[in-house]
Amino acid sequence: MINQNNPLLTYRYQVEISGLFVAGFSEVSGLEQEIELEEFKEGGMDFVHKFPSGIKYPNLVLKRGISADTTLREWYQSVIKAISYGEAIPKASTVYISLLNSQAEEEVRIMLKLAYPIKWVSSNLNATASEVGIETLELVHEGLVFS
Repeated sequence: MINQNNPLLTYRYQVEISGLFVAGFSEVSGLEQEIELEEFKEGGMDFVHKFPSGIKYPNLVLKRGISADTTLREWYQSVIKAISYGEAIPKASTVYISLLNSQAEEEVRIMLKLAYPIKWVSSNLNATASEVGIETLELVHEGLVFS
C-alpha cells in the first residue's frame, strides 16, 4: 500500500498529448497558475482591498533529446501552416502531465486545456562536443485542471 503522506519525486512523470505518450521528456516546466489581484485603496483608510481579477498561466516548456520521432515537430509545423493560411489552429484536445509513484502508478494528473505549440528550439550543433541534442517545445494553453 502506498503511503499518501510521502511526497512524489519530480523525476517520475509522463506526458500524454491527445492520447499519445510522445517520447520521454527530460524536463517539464511552467506548471503554474496564479490568481491576479486588483488593488483598491479605500478612501481615508490605510487599508488596501485586494480583489481577484483573473487567472494567469505561464507557457508549458517541454524538453527532450532530439529523436527521429517527428510527431511534435509536425504538430508545430501544422500550427505554422494554419496561421499562414488563416485556418483554425490545431489545438490538442488534451495534454496530461502525470506524476508517478515508485511503482510507476499515476498519483497526480494535471490536464492542460486546449494547448498548442508556439515555439520550437533546438540545441546548438557543435562537431567538437559529445552532448545529447535537446529540443524544446513551448505550449500555450487555456488553463490547468488537477485530477
